[in-house]
Amino acid sequence: MDDVRDSTPLRPGPKPPGARVRVAAAVVWDADRLLITQRPPGGPLGLEWELPGGKIEDGETPEHALVREVREELGVRAAPLEVLEVATHVYPHGLAVEIVFIRCTLDSHDFTPSRAVHATRWLRPDEIDLREVLAADRAFLTRLGARAGAGRGAGRREIGT
Repeated sequence: MDDVRDSTPLRPGPKPPGARVRVAAAVVWDADRLLITQRPPGGPLGLEWELPGGKIEDGETPEHALVREVREELGVRAAPLEVLEVATHVYPHGLAVEIVFIRCTLDSHDFTPSRAVHATRWLRPDEIDLREVLAADRAFLTRLGARAGAGRGAGRREIGT
């Protein structure tokens, strides 16, 4: 994998109406626990949980976007291993999101969260309450064992900012 720490990502222009936003999502395991992050309060989808990651900029591969986004959001380096799934979700307000779920490892679990991350948790999939997760991540997390109304609080290790 190329080192993208010193690269300057390309910034896209405005997306045309109905355009699909492409996103890279990090699937990070610590034994049987999965890393999820919480969006900050306010704004669209505030305080919802999601897999770490973010938008794939023009000219980036999903893997490069994942490395950049994890570094920006959590202050650690991600090493992408494999694409697990590519899924599309259309939100009721019309935003279409294509998500590339990528299994990866991190060089550290000692996070320095940015303002884009309100909190982090390591949870077993069956502990993730899908009602608190971004709709676009729910189907993938369901396949890993998450469910609505899962054991709230059980086994959670949370780091707030």
